[in-house]
Amino acid sequence: MNNPSPQDVKKIFDPYYNADISIWERFSEKIQVRHFFRSEIIKDYNSVEKYLNIIVKGSVALFVWNGNKDVCINLLYEHNFMSDYLSFLNQRPTVIKTEALEDTILWSIHHKDLNMLYSANETGLRIGKAISEILYIRKQSEQINLLTKSPEERYIGLITERPEIFQRTPLKVIASYLGLTAESLSRIRRRIADK
Repeated sequence: MNNPSPQDVKKIFDPYYNADISIWERFSEKIQVRHFFRSEIIKDYNSVEKYLNIIVKGSVALFVWNGNKDVCINLLYEHNFMSDYLSFLNQRPTVIKTEALEDTILWSIHHKDLNMLYSANETGLRIGKAISEILYIRKQSEQINLLTKSPEERYIGLITERPEIFQRTPLKVIASYLGLTAESLSRIRRRIADK
């Protein structure tokens, strides 16, 4: 896949921040197209996130290691921003790993390039603010759901809002994302199917 055109970038960003095409011309020049195979590590544990990414094709999971196993803290699919954002912001290692769940294509902007675009003009700063807000809102919503909803409610919400996940993502990863064991997820699925 070639580098995206300014129009391609504008189409992805428009739902979040509608800016003049000239802004996206500068962004598109800085985007690197990166390809990852299924199960390939994009960013490993205890390393620094150098890129803010948009998933063009495929899916990615973010994991933390709990001492015994990977725990999925986020599942992301096409047209989503993807990054270990904490590491990206402070340019320090974190305990988060990102892994391609399918063959994946990312549009990636390096930390130094993105900061340069942000500082170029006021619109760049607004775009940076919009990206930060998107990532914050998504993460905050997920944390609230995890703390206030039962496992069954979280499962029903996921299957209602994002049914494609169940065709594209291993059940053990979905179970981990929902804060369940694979066995508990199977029981919930059976219980709901029997209703």
